Amino acid sequence: MSITKPLNEINIALIQQSYVFDSNNFETQNNENLETWQIELSIKMKEKTKKAIIEASKQAELILLQELHTTQYFCQKEDTKYFEFARDFEDNISFFSSIAKECNVVLVSSLFEQRAPGLYHNTAVVFEKDGSIAGKYRKMHIPDDPQFYEKFYFTQGDLGFNPIPTSIGNLGVLVCWDQWFPEAARIMALNGADILIYPTAIGWFDSDELDEKKRQLEAWQTIQRGHAIANGLPLASINRVGFEPDFETQDRGIRFFGNSFVCGPQGEILAQASNDKDEILYAKIDFKRTKAVRDIWPFLRDRRIEHYDTLLKLHGSK
Repeated sequence: MSITKPLNEINIALIQQSYVFDSNNFETQNNENLETWQIELSIKMKEKTKKAIIEASKQAELILLQELHTTQYFCQKEDTKYFEFARDFEDNISFFSSIAKECNVVLVSSLFEQRAPGLYHNTAVVFEKDGSIAGKYRKMHIPDDPQFYEKFYFTQGDLGFNPIPTSIGNLGVLVCWDQWFPEAARIMALNGADILIYPTAIGWFDSDELDEKKRQLEAWQTIQRGHAIANGLPLASINRVGFEPDFETQDRGIRFFGNSFVCGPQGEILAQASNDKDEILYAKIDFKRTKAVRDIWPFLRDRRIEHYDTLLKLHGSK
């Protein structure tokens, strides 16, 4: 791993989007041939995202995309036919590589990767300004919850928690469920990350009570702000937005709650998106503040690593 020296400050853009699937025509589209359906929607979504990247590149040099942004969130159901979504991995690499080069930006994508027959990953690919691949991160923590059946689709990552060196700094890219694990953020920080980045797909069920929705949103944001504080790093979290059916009925699905945000190394909110709209969220990251904050809050200095053996055990000391 080659660590680069970050710029003093950069402008970043988070592209929060709803999927192009027309839920009003759900029954018709879901009964079409999957191959045709997937190709048509993927092309529409990629063009929508390309347009947003071009717009964002007018103000930002680092652009961040949400989790699995080329497809609908297909993990609501366990069905082998959706492994077909991974077949476009190399085509997607070429597509987003060319956009990064055209726009002269560092671009963080999130794609469904088929590594080998029967072996798939939820993979973040980072493109350099010249379109080359700066690095990859394969999602390490894989959830298995109602309508988030990711263990059916994704093998746990094997690339570790290593920042990806780019021309603008070392990007600590993690993915969604990783955001609930302080160990992942801490290791990224210890390995030299200049910023923590989380492409994300999280939302509510419409049947949830309002208080429960509020608790979930606040917990999601609080733990990530905690990672920023504990490691003295800026952090950006890019979430999907909008309602997506579960492929069986329009009445059940996930309402992705957006609220993409950027915070500084003391957890201070620098920018935050809405919970129901497509938007490009802009923020300025001042990397000089990392040193300043770590000098006054030296958490990394005061770690007692000689007493942390328990962290290597599944639960407790037994």
